[in-house]
Amino acid sequence: MKRVVSVFVGAALAFSACAAGAAYPERPIRFIVPTTPGGGADTLARQIATRLSERFNQQVVVDNRPGANGITGVDAAAKANPDGYTILMTFTDHFVNPSLYKRLPFDMSNDFAPVIFVGSLPFVLAINPSVQASSVQELINVARAKPGQLNFGSAGTGGSVHLAGELFKAMAKIDITHVPYKGTGAAIPDLVGGRIQLMFPSAITAKPFADNGRLKLLAVTSLKRSPDVPHLPTVAESGIPGFDVGIWYGVLVAARTPADVVKRLNAEIGRIVGADELKAMMMKQGVTLAPGTPEQFRAFYTAEMKKWAKVVKDANISAVN
Repeated sequence: MKRVVSVFVGAALAFSACAAGAAYPERPIRFIVPTTPGGGADTLARQIATRLSERFNQQVVVDNRPGANGITGVDAAAKANPDGYTILMTFTDHFVNPSLYKRLPFDMSNDFAPVIFVGSLPFVLAINPSVQASSVQELINVARAKPGQLNFGSAGTGGSVHLAGELFKAMAKIDITHVPYKGTGAAIPDLVGGRIQLMFPSAITAKPFADNGRLKLLAVTSLKRSPDVPHLPTVAESGIPGFDVGIWYGVLVAARTPADVVKRLNAEIGRIVGADELKAMMMKQGVTLAPGTPEQFRAFYTAEMKKWAKVVKDANISAVN
């Protein structure tokens, strides 16, 4: 009799779980973006949120939680109930933070479940026209002839633009000096003015200056050429095989979120991100959308964490914590 009751209860619980999953979502969803409004992550999240609201027939509310290099917003997502009603827009820097900070209030590897990789934005290698180089290899030759004399700018220590420069420095085996700024907007005028000689901004930021001859663009930092700047070779094909840097975006939920909820989110966001209309819209901002499975996303960001941990260690970069 006990065995019969046990089987009945187990079946009832399984049915209840399936019913709950099938009903998801039954209330509004919070979409945390760990940046201020208006940036790349925020723009992409809002495009997804609007379309996800329509597909779910529920509100998907963007909740901007900037602060502490993204740590504030990521922590809020890590501590949310694992029910799929809080999702997180994540990007490259969040997976660099574990290498930069001695202590974090969450574990990027274990406190989150991957939902979907969304897309990526490569950088371009931009130099001031005073630098006598028209290719990546020529720039490397100039740097080797003048060790320590070329300065590369960034939007801040430990950010993606800084790490792009450090990776270039290491893989090209050159000595160039990092100059951090408080944002790309502060660095670009010094690049144009020649106070720094090179930088890795986005194409959309650098192209207007290149068009009027105030900057030279030598290469794109993705492994494949970018549709946004199709005439530019990649750094990888210009003599540094394997060089691959940029900003990438994805969606996470708290660990232990039911698998069927993750599967539903992956399917719906995948349809949104895979639509030609949104792809064309984001391409105008230099972002290539390329959705995949949760398993593919986990493999990708695990490899990214290892890659940047080595760069951070070798360059002796750290953040105050």
